[in-house]
Amino acid sequence: MLVNADWHVQLIVIGQVILAMILGGLIGFERELANKPAGFRTHTLVAGAACLFMAVAAAAQHYLQLGSTVMIDPLRVAAAIVTGVSFLGAGTIFRSSGEHSKVGGLTTAATIWTAAAVGLAVALGQLIAAIGVTILALIVLRGMKVLERNHPADS
Repeated sequence: MLVNADWHVQLIVIGQVILAMILGGLIGFERELANKPAGFRTHTLVAGAACLFMAVAAAAQHYLQLGSTVMIDPLRVAAAIVTGVSFLGAGTIFRSSGEHSKVGGLTTAATIWTAAAVGLAVALGQLIAAIGVTILALIVLRGMKVLERNHPADS
């Protein structure tokens, strides 16, 4: 059993997860305001889980006593998170049927992916990038919606 008694590292991880959940929650709150299927709770949990997965993987080398022939690559965890979150996001995409069929949920799927990326950034200590991307995502989601209302697409 692998047990790390280094409480300092574990408390840092908890702090990272809290920050990731706050940032993911901000994106989710915007989706909630837009009455979309994946909202505050989903985005909060995705960002927090992505952060925890990455933080644990990044810290694994400190937990494990490895010989010189074993290498740990935490970025493989990041790749797995991208794949898993992509599957989750795909579940929010739908296609309506009928005369005017339309695909929906793409933006929500993209925000779930963004929330996971923010969580990964927090776990890797890229706090300015994580906060900046959250702000940019909110600007895109709210700002572009205003532009879309003012300049509707041609039918």
